Amino acid sequence: MSILKKILILFWRIWFYVVMGIPIIILFPVLLVLTSREQWYPQFFIFARFWAKIVLYGSGFLPKVTYDIKVDRKQSYMFVANHTSMTDIMLMLYCVKNPFVFVGKKELTKIPIFGFFYKRTCILVDRNSQRSRKEVFDQAHARLHDGTSICIFPEGGVPDDESLLLDEFKDGAFRLAIDHQIPILPLTFFDNKKRFSYTFFSGSPGRMRAHIHREISTEGLTQENKKELKEKTHEIILKTLEADHKN
Repeated sequence: MSILKKILILFWRIWFYVVMGIPIIILFPVLLVLTSREQWYPQFFIFARFWAKIVLYGSGFLPKVTYDIKVDRKQSYMFVANHTSMTDIMLMLYCVKNPFVFVGKKELTKIPIFGFFYKRTCILVDRNSQRSRKEVFDQAHARLHDGTSICIFPEGGVPDDESLLLDEFKDGAFRLAIDHQIPILPLTFFDNKKRFSYTFFSGSPGRMRAHIHREISTEGLTQENKKELKEKTHEIILKTLEADHKN
């Protein structure tokens, strides 16, 4: 890679974080109020979706969403998707209008400005702590009970091997979905790894495609069906990625 290209990518990546931070700084007092009570979360979520669009378009990404079905705005879901990039957060917010709460890794709270509100609005997990995982389930149960959807990236993190299309899924999302008898709604993100991976001197503006699959019902399922549900969801996303990879 040429020095000029590295310099351009460096400035573009810095710009990405600037675009992330500016709207939060401008509306900091409003956001502080909206994140002070859980009952105001739907109003905060409207801002979060607007912020996601600013970040995506402002960074030169061109999101395009296709659907197998239209998402029922009155239904609570367990949203799941493949995880390859920080932009997965913005693209999920772009795709889904139903208010949902992310279950995400604690490390993202270290990002200046963004991390402050991430900590106040998301369910955080420390993957090295058994106690933390228990607390995650308790918080997720409470949110689902209130009718708020949940979003989990079931790979449990971004795979270190960027050649891997899809890592194995963890159980958490499927256990919760069965407990609350809410449908799984899988999404496939095609381009996020190419556009903005965790390899610093990589990526570029361009199209950012997502596909929303048909929901997978959990009605009548028990925890004995968890593995089957997990494998079915994994297969849907993996086959979609494989088909796209061949094209």
